[in-house]
Amino acid sequence: MDWQTTSETVPASIVPEARAARQLAGRAPATGAWRAGDPVGDRRFARIGDLALESGQVLPDVRVAYETWGTLSPARDNAILVLHALTGDSHVLGPSGPGHPSAGWWPGVVGRGRAIDTERWFVVAPNVVGGCQGSTGPASLAPDGVEWGARFPFLTIRDQVAAQVAFARELGIERFAAVVGGSMGAMHVLEWALAAPDAVERIAVLAAPAATTADQIALNSVQLEAVRSDPAFRGGAYYDAPDGDGPTRGLALARRMAMLNYRTPVELNQRFERSWQSGLDPLGGGGRFAVESYLDFHGNKFTRRFDANSYLVLTEAMNSHDIGRGRGGIASALDRIEAVALVLGIDSDRYFPLEGQRELAHGLRRAVHGDEPLVLRSDYGHDAFLIEDDAVGAALAALLAA
Repeated sequence: MDWQTTSETVPASIVPEARAARQLAGRAPATGAWRAGDPVGDRRFARIGDLALESGQVLPDVRVAYETWGTLSPARDNAILVLHALTGDSHVLGPSGPGHPSAGWWPGVVGRGRAIDTERWFVVAPNVVGGCQGSTGPASLAPDGVEWGARFPFLTIRDQVAAQVAFARELGIERFAAVVGGSMGAMHVLEWALAAPDAVERIAVLAAPAATTADQIALNSVQLEAVRSDPAFRGGAYYDAPDGDGPTRGLALARRMAMLNYRTPVELNQRFERSWQSGLDPLGGGGRFAVESYLDFHGNKFTRRFDANSYLVLTEAMNSHDIGRGRGGIASALDRIEAVALVLGIDSDRYFPLEGQRELAHGLRRAVHGDEPLVLRSDYGHDAFLIEDDAVGAALAALLAA
């Protein structure tokens, strides 16, 4: 769970009031989801048919939105699957514009001459099922012609990977040279290595554990409640609300809560200290501290590109994450992974601390760094895998050379 766009993962800084007014002009839409009839942008679409879920339900006629870069080799052996985090999408590279509210979220790592060099590799990035940027999700129309909303079925990480495996086969890719992801995307990476071992040569697990802990579920739970307690949420049936009347307050509040898990006290204290946002005194004078305005700005900006129901579906999917479930426990599951692996942890990550990556590294038999994770030292916390391009790129380059 991270900011997942270039403009939101840059080091924290004071947001001038004029910039906030310019970028947040107008009333926020009821949903920031991409919907049929919106500009397509660089998206492509694949239909994978009905998706049988772990719950026993079936999600019908599933669509996966995706983007690609580079050229698939005649032998089809140079494909890399890049999997996004909670609030990401398929737009790994490219400018913002019609169809894409934000610029690509990993341009320092993927692209010509980058660690994942698109002159050499064929990069595929799907939007996760349950998301809101083109793949089937709560904002999509159900068979009755009305948005799924809160009726959308419960998804697990394994369900989402089953959709990704079917999607890859639809593209004619039987084996990936690497499957790469951070945070929620790294949860998918681990499940790929277990559910489709013959389809994965290498894996890169960035800033994620083998299973979501009680502490992490608790942190997620207050964000879920923030969304659901917004009166404008209307039980998830808000898609016909006019601009300004959707559940944006609850979604923005959940986002502000999440930000405090993704960044660190060091960064926030160094960049904001106790500075004021304006000339008005925040101590009873009607003013605000700069850090408050910073969180508000990004929370409100987030509502213009995301969907409240998708936030719930994807957060609950992350809560389901446990590679040991039904596999004899975590150690047994890790011992079954055959792919060459990179496990990267961040020393300042207070959302997915290093203990989780240590457990992974200790249990994997073919980690390129041995039985300890590669530790990224950064003041940026969980979001560092999206910010520290040089260090992350070097780690990925080493994996791809293995």
